Amino acid sequence: MASPLSSSTVVSHRLFFLHPSPLNRKFLFVKPKLPFHRTNSGDFRMRLHSTSSKIGTKEHIHSCNSSIDSKLNPFEDGSKNLEKLVATILIFVQVWSPLPLLGLDAAYISPAEAVLYSPDTKVPRTGELALRRAIPANPSMKIIQASLEDISYLLRIPQRKPYGTMESNVKKALKVAIDDKDKILASIPADLKDKGSELYATLIDGKGGLQALITSIKKQDPDKVSLGLAASLDTVADLELLQASGLSFLLPQQYLNYPRLAGRGTVEITIEKGDGSTFSAAAGGDQRKSATIQIVIDGYSAPLTAGNFAKLVTSGAYDGAKLNTVNQAVITEDGSGKVESVSVPLEVMPSGQFEPLYRTPLSVQDGELPVLPLSVYGAVAMAHSETSDEYSSPYQFFFYLYDKRNSGLGGLSFDEGQFSVFGYTTAGKDILGQIKTGDIIKSAKLIEGQDRLILPAQNNYNINSST
Repeated sequence: MASPLSSSTVVSHRLFFLHPSPLNRKFLFVKPKLPFHRTNSGDFRMRLHSTSSKIGTKEHIHSCNSSIDSKLNPFEDGSKNLEKLVATILIFVQVWSPLPLLGLDAAYISPAEAVLYSPDTKVPRTGELALRRAIPANPSMKIIQASLEDISYLLRIPQRKPYGTMESNVKKALKVAIDDKDKILASIPADLKDKGSELYATLIDGKGGLQALITSIKKQDPDKVSLGLAASLDTVADLELLQASGLSFLLPQQYLNYPRLAGRGTVEITIEKGDGSTFSAAAGGDQRKSATIQIVIDGYSAPLTAGNFAKLVTSGAYDGAKLNTVNQAVITEDGSGKVESVSVPLEVMPSGQFEPLYRTPLSVQDGELPVLPLSVYGAVAMAHSETSDEYSSPYQFFFYLYDKRNSGLGGLSFDEGQFSVFGYTTAGKDILGQIKTGDIIKSAKLIEGQDRLILPAQNNYNINSST
């Protein structure tokens, strides 16, 4: 653990959570110790500043020499000015397209380190999108999903939108859906076949289906296209969830004695003000003394973390828990002694992989990105254990209040890949910003997914429990 520091040392772009104890204010968890080759945000700015200073000094000296030499040889002065221009162009090219330039790599950010700051980095920007991409479904459905999701990017193009490209994307999705109908329906369990067939028909020719989406695109109405696209993607997600009846990978043997969630679950959390005030009205509603938040927890990508959280919720561990607002997050108080709980190993599913990594944070600078990113407003994750960053807290979770102003140029949190993200706030996101220190979780309930929660034998569970 880091030595206790004052809260004034917490910079805005770092995620430092303070222990709520009034007698001993210390950091609950800190930024994991990174290997020497990784570049944190402070180093990044320092390197740019240092590089700029060196270049500026060289240019200043060079400029003085040029002014003297130019009186003797104007052609040499022109040559040196040309060299300066070429150097400036190389700097511009290296910053915006970081390619290895011979002899210049040491002065610039390497391509691997530039991933964090690249504006082209593609990660889900909403919880709904991240959850949809995390479903381990039939490959044909994933092709349909990707074709439709590309339209979301096309809709952001201002002024003249590429409706022809959008129509081609939908037609591609429609062709895959029709050609691979048997494969799609065969991936659905027998007891869910009827529901699957109904959803499939809706996707093809329903009110919010692909045929209707093509019609909206031909009318070139961006609002109708957006609504139709959302409806089609919702149907795609519903079909994929039917196909994903459990985990698509086997858990390591040593982790089979932990609670786990084999699929999705929904948790409803009711929060009330600790000082007697009210939550602001939403869209003309009344002032409320309490507010409800819903989060979807994802066992497909984080089965141990989501399972342990679901187990704590069902045991009433968070009922009456106080909340604390800290840097870019809302975190529960340390109440691990309230119920029996376990410290789950850090669990992160890398994008493009089929199973999570355990006790190993991701290196975003090296191009590793998680399936469930932290860089989404309302992401839900476990705090780190007080004793090791390789384990999550046995009790404390937090809502991450992502702010792109405190992130890298690529829009990624500086703590991306360092925490076990296991879900997202899907309803009540407007409430998160109104929570203050001292507010209380009145109740937390697992309203969906109870049948997917797998609890180990009691004797095995006790071996790894901590209080």
